[in-house]
Amino acid sequence: MVNRKILLASRPKGMPDESNFEVIETTVPELQEGEVLIKTLYLSVDPYMRGRMSAAKSYAKPYEVGEPFLGGMVGKVVESKNSRFQAGQFVEGRLEWAEYNVSDGSTIRKVNPELAPVSTALHVLGMPGLTAYFGLIYIGEPKEGETVVVSGASGAVGTIVGQIAKLKGCRVVGIAGGDDKCSYLTEELGFDAAINYKTTDNLRKSLKEACPNGVDVYFDNVGGPVSDAVMSLINFQSRTIICGQISQYNLEKPELGPRVAGQLLTTSSLMKGFIVSDYAEHNKEGLTQLSQWVREGKIQYRENVVEGFENTVDAFLGLFRGDNIGKQLVKIAEE
Repeated sequence: MVNRKILLASRPKGMPDESNFEVIETTVPELQEGEVLIKTLYLSVDPYMRGRMSAAKSYAKPYEVGEPFLGGMVGKVVESKNSRFQAGQFVEGRLEWAEYNVSDGSTIRKVNPELAPVSTALHVLGMPGLTAYFGLIYIGEPKEGETVVVSGASGAVGTIVGQIAKLKGCRVVGIAGGDDKCSYLTEELGFDAAINYKTTDNLRKSLKEACPNGVDVYFDNVGGPVSDAVMSLINFQSRTIICGQISQYNLEKPELGPRVAGQLLTTSSLMKGFIVSDYAEHNKEGLTQLSQWVREGKIQYRENVVEGFENTVDAFLGLFRGDNIGKQLVKIAEE
């Protein structure tokens, strides 16, 4: 069978473009004992992948030039020589951006289509959902009546963070880049307020109005001037969770901003960065709780689905244009 793959053609300087990617055609190898052949149904495109396009040292190994992209995918087993998996089962894992993948089974898990649509294994019932859960619950420790601010609030992680905070009895304020996104947060997800950072004349003033009692928990997906404004309003013993810095990913030189050490000191506050794998031992707990909330209708989600393998790169670049509300996915094939 012919199998298309997407490779890293070159390392970008600043914002990536189509020239940094290459699509090749190859053939699917014959399965060896212990291996599984998986047909890709959905590919996940995520902001953290931009960091892996760089050679700079980070928490994840950089992609190699000339090698395939690796990311989250949901697929269907079409052939198996592994006793743990059978043809017809749905699986999720970190595999190549390709129409077909061969796995030894160590990097995939089974997905139950009866719990929720299988695509949710790539967001609310997968890595983004767990990121939201662990960051807010384990680091943010939200308490009833506190004010929680979320930047990048209309994205796959931010939408879940805000809804969990509401379940914990908090006042929730979202920051997003568009009136449609802000309306979605307040009208459909139950956020108490939402601020369009692109149109407000004074972000700090808008935040102060939306957070009359200050900020107790800040879930940061964005960084940059947005976070500078939030940090000026933190309360005594506040908690700031550093999950992402998407405003900084495509800068060729680091942005110079306010130094926050003094604010953290005088307010006895915590600022902690994390990645979802830090809490891998609690995955079962997180997925069980998230699944329950989804079944009970307490957590809503939205998918922005781009059709076709050939549109994968554009879907990825769309993350940095702000195209998506909720989780950005690429649908490769029918279930």
